[in-house]
Amino acid sequence: MPSARPARTGRRPGRLAGLLTVVLLLALAAWTVLGLQPPDPSPADAPAGEFSAERAFVSVERIAAEVHVAGSPESADVVDGLVETLTELGLDTRVQTAVGARAGGAGETRMARVQNVVGVLPGTDPTGRLYLMAHHDSAEAGPGAADDAAGVAALLESVRALTAGPALRNDVVVVLTDAEEACLCGAEAFAASHPLAGGGVVLNFEARGTSGPPIMFETSRGNAGLAAAFAEAAEHPVASSFAVEVYRALPNDTDFSVLLDDGDFTGMNTAFIDGAAGYHSPQDTPDRLSRATLQALGDNALALTRALGGSDLTTLAEPGAEDATYFPLPGQLVQYPGAWVWPLAGAALVAVAGLVLALRARGISSLRRTAGGALLALVPLVLAPSAAQGLWALLVAVRPGYASMLDPWRPGWFRLAAVAVVLTVVLLWYALLRRRVGPAPLAAGALVWLAGGAAVLAAVAPGGSYLAAWPALVGALTGIVAALAPAGPVRVLAALLTGAAAVVVLAPTAALFFPALGLSQALAPSVVVVLAGLALLPAAELLFPDPDERSRLAAAAVPVTALVGAAFCALTGLSVDRFDAAHPVPSRLAYLLDTDRGEARWVSTETTPGEWTDRFVDGPGSLGSDYPYLAGREVQTGPAEVAELSAPEVTVVSDDIVGGRREITVRITPRRDDVRLVDLELTVDGGTVVRGRIGGRAVPEDAVGEDRLRVTFHALPADGLQAGFTVEGDGPVRLRATDASDGLSGLPGFEPRPDGVDVAGTHGADLLLVTAVTELG
Repeated sequence: MPSARPARTGRRPGRLAGLLTVVLLLALAAWTVLGLQPPDPSPADAPAGEFSAERAFVSVERIAAEVHVAGSPESADVVDGLVETLTELGLDTRVQTAVGARAGGAGETRMARVQNVVGVLPGTDPTGRLYLMAHHDSAEAGPGAADDAAGVAALLESVRALTAGPALRNDVVVVLTDAEEACLCGAEAFAASHPLAGGGVVLNFEARGTSGPPIMFETSRGNAGLAAAFAEAAEHPVASSFAVEVYRALPNDTDFSVLLDDGDFTGMNTAFIDGAAGYHSPQDTPDRLSRATLQALGDNALALTRALGGSDLTTLAEPGAEDATYFPLPGQLVQYPGAWVWPLAGAALVAVAGLVLALRARGISSLRRTAGGALLALVPLVLAPSAAQGLWALLVAVRPGYASMLDPWRPGWFRLAAVAVVLTVVLLWYALLRRRVGPAPLAAGALVWLAGGAAVLAAVAPGGSYLAAWPALVGALTGIVAALAPAGPVRVLAALLTGAAAVVVLAPTAALFFPALGLSQALAPSVVVVLAGLALLPAAELLFPDPDERSRLAAAAVPVTALVGAAFCALTGLSVDRFDAAHPVPSRLAYLLDTDRGEARWVSTETTPGEWTDRFVDGPGSLGSDYPYLAGREVQTGPAEVAELSAPEVTVVSDDIVGGRREITVRITPRRDDVRLVDLELTVDGGTVVRGRIGGRAVPEDAVGEDRLRVTFHALPADGLQAGFTVEGDGPVRLRATDASDGLSGLPGFEPRPDGVDVAGTHGADLLLVTAVTELG
C-alpha cells in the first residue's frame, strides 16, 4: 500500500453539517423501523365490516384456555367450539377425521390421527378456491395463544366481517388443521384426501413469537402476481423477497410447506416472530399476546381475502413466470419484476467501476489505492458480525440463563447494542485507516463489495440482491457527482443520499432479521448492519476531523461514541431484562425408563445445563437408540431412580408368510395415562421393511426400503394402535415401542422447578419416555 497522501477533494464541510446529516439518517432509520410496527387494536364496537382485535381476542381466550395437543380431550373441546362458531357464521362446516403422514427421510416417518375443521363460504361466480389456513392445536408445553390461536382467531373474525357484507365471487375454504405441532399431519391429511383439496390459492397464518409485525415471509414459486396482490391489498404490507429466499434455504416447515409440496396450490405464508422467548412455552398465554399484532394480522387477512375473493384466481392459482423483488417501506411495499435483478446488479457494478475511474481521473485515488481499500474492507465484513456474536457470548457469560434461549425476554436494548457494536468496529477500522489510505478509497472499496454482493445474490438468491444493489448503485452515482464537483454542499448531499438509500433498504431488513434469527444467531443479521455501515462511510466522514489534522482524540471520538452507546444499551438491557416468574429461565429435562434393563436416566438437550438442570445430569452421554425429540441430538445425561411405570404392551395380532414375504400385525397399547405419542422402531436383521400400515394409513413410500423403519405416531386411538409391517428376509425382527407423555412431577428423585425456572419452549422439554423391545422372532 503506497503511503502518499491522497489528493484533496475540495472544501471540507463543517462538522455541524456532518452532525445534522447523521441525525437525519438516524431519524430516517427510526422512521423505517417504527413504520413496521402494528397498529393500535380496534375496539369491540368497531363497525361490523371491519376487523376488531378485541372481538378476535375472545376466540384467543377460548382456544388457548388450556394446552390442547392433538388427540387430547382439550383439543376435542376446541374442535367442537370451532365447528359451532363457523356453523353459526353460516359456513357449511365439517370435521375431517383422518390419519396424516409425513416422511422424515429414509427409514423414518411421523404420523398422527387428526381432526381438521373445514368450512366453506360459497362464492357467487367462482373462478377458483381461496383457502384460509391456520392450525388449532398447541404445542405440548403451552396453551398456544400466539401459536396458533391468534391465526385461528384472525380467520374467525375475518369470516365474521365477510358475512356482514356482500358475498365474494370465489369460494372461500377455511381450513383449521390439527397436529401441526406434531408433524404437519393435519395439512397432509387435508391435501391427500379431503374432497375440497383440489388446488387454489392459500393464505396461511402462523406465529413464531408473541408480538411484532406479521411478515409475509414465504410464497410459492413464481410469486410476481401474488406479491403484486399483497402489495395492493394488505393494510400492513410487511414482506421481503430476501426472507423468501432465506426460508427456502432453511429446513423449517409449516402447514403451508405441505400444500406447496402437494403441487396443486400457490399462496402466501404469514407469521409474526418477535417475542420468541414465549414461543411454545407455558408463557404463550392470551395475556402475553400483543393485541396490536393480532389487529395487523387480522387486517391483512380480511383485506387479502376480500381482494383475492373478488378476483379472477385462474392466473394466481398457477405459478407465475418469475419471482418478484420486494421490500417494505412504512405503509407500502416496494416491488418490481425479477427481470430487473440482473440489470440492477449490472448497473451497480458499472456505476462502482465508474466511481473508481472518476476517483483516478480526478487524482483522488489511484486504482491500486482503491483496490487496497476494497481489500481492507474485508476486515469489518468479517470482524463486525463476529463482534456482535461475541456480544451474545458475553451476555451469556454474565447471565447463563440465556444459553438455551434464541432471544432474551426483552431483547430491544440488546439489539441496539448489537447494532452499535457493529458500527463501533466499522468506525474504528475507518478511523485507523482514513489518514493513511484516504476516505475516498475506503468508501469506494466498500462499494466494490456491495456491488459484487449484488451480483452474487442475483445468481444464488435473486430476491435478496436488492440489499446490496441499491446502496451500491446510489452510493456510486452520488460518489461520482461528489468527485467531479467536490464542493462542500455537494459532498453533504451525496453523503445524505447515499446514506438514505442504505438506510431505507437495509434498516427494515435488519429490524426484521434480528427477531427472526435471534440474538443467539446475531452473526447473520449483523452482516446486513455491516453493509449499511459501509454505505454510510461518506456520512461518517463528515464527523471526523480533516485528514490533515493530527488530532487523534477528535478522530477517536466517533468510534468511542458508538462503543459507549453499545455499552449503555447492553447494560440497560441487563437492567431491564431480568428473569422472574413471568419471564423464567427455560429448562429442558426428560426422563427415560428402559424397562428391559430396569434402568432410568435423566436427559437434557441443554448444551450447558442450567443450575436447576445440572442437579439431574452429570455430563454428555449416549442413549443407545433413537427416541422422540432426542434422536440426533447431543445430550447430557445422569442416573435416575427407576419409577414403577410400564412400557406399552405389544400384542401380535397375526404373523404370516404371504408371497414369500413376512407380514406382521401388532397392536400397541399404552399402559400409562396421558400418553401423547408412541414411537415404533422395527428392525430386520439382514432384511428390508417393504411396507408399513399404521393406524389404517400406509407409511409413505419414501420411508420404507431400509432394514429399519421408525414411526412416531401422535394422538393414539383409545383402544390402542394397530400396526402392520411387510418384511423381506429371514433374519430376526425386533420392535422397540416407546411411549411419551408430558410432565415429570411425581417421578422419584424429581425436584420441582423453583420460581423463575420453567419448561423451555421446545418439543420434549418436559418429556417422560418409557421403552421396551419385543422380539418378534
